[in-house]
Amino acid sequence: MIPTSLAAFYAACAPTPESAVGVLPPPDMAHGVGHFNVFPLADLRGAPPMAFNRRAYHKITLCRGHSQVEYADRGPHSGRNTLFLVTPRVPYRWLPLTETPEGYCCLFDDAFLLPARSGVVLAELPIFQPGAYPVWEVSEADCAAVEAIFQKMAYELTSRYAYKYDLLRTYVWELIHLVQKLQPAAPPLATHNAADRVATQFTDLLERQFPRHSPQPPLGLRTAVDYANQLAVHVNHLNRVLKETTGHTTTALLSRRLTQEAKILLKQTNWSISEIADSLGFTDVAHFCTFFKRHTAQTPGAFRRQTIFEI
Repeated sequence: MIPTSLAAFYAACAPTPESAVGVLPPPDMAHGVGHFNVFPLADLRGAPPMAFNRRAYHKITLCRGHSQVEYADRGPHSGRNTLFLVTPRVPYRWLPLTETPEGYCCLFDDAFLLPARSGVVLAELPIFQPGAYPVWEVSEADCAAVEAIFQKMAYELTSRYAYKYDLLRTYVWELIHLVQKLQPAAPPLATHNAADRVATQFTDLLERQFPRHSPQPPLGLRTAVDYANQLAVHVNHLNRVLKETTGHTTTALLSRRLTQEAKILLKQTNWSISEIADSLGFTDVAHFCTFFKRHTAQTPGAFRRQTIFEI
């Protein structure tokens, strides 16, 4: 399924003759600085319900009021004062559970952050790592701090300051780092050794296989041997390294990531189960069904029917 574009977002959220409420793109973004916008959630009143899908942009949302967030293959999160960050890699859906949710949302594309000189790559932050779940229930104090940054963004977006986009990038990074600080403190990083480097290379190689945008061609790397060959190490060495650094075998890590992507494709796309099996590199649909049931206790068909029922 094609990720929702910025143009599609604005078309869905544009003001209508019946209501002046809506979201319009900023009038002066054609300056080679990428795209950025910020708006109160109240401006989304009247917009059609979101579909579970990937977006072709990054989005940070603070919602004051009951809402539900579906993220990747995780179960729905419901609560008040919900803060969540999404990237183009991950499908999601946000459903307000009150008629008038309060809060803010900002969206931006990769090009907007490119002129920044922070030295930090967005995808390298822990909150954007594979397996991370950047959806949180935040306290009133933290909620107020996040909201204050959104309000500075909203003010600056309409200003005539010549360097406002540089300032807006600073606010985006401030917001991202504030969220990063809300996470439990990570243990001190040990000095990287050869095993750490191999484990990192494996993870990078694995994540490059996803997301899957079409049933064909199938995954280029499918087995532990495939990854070992690509990394120019013996499969036993790769398995030992990953066991030491992650606590899991190569096969277990591959199976977990394949299961996650299978769930996303079953929920997000209208591909047949056979097409999903082909896309993920299974030799036949029976093999895929056996694999999926072993790791989820459900058949692919049962999982898809359950997902449709929940929606």
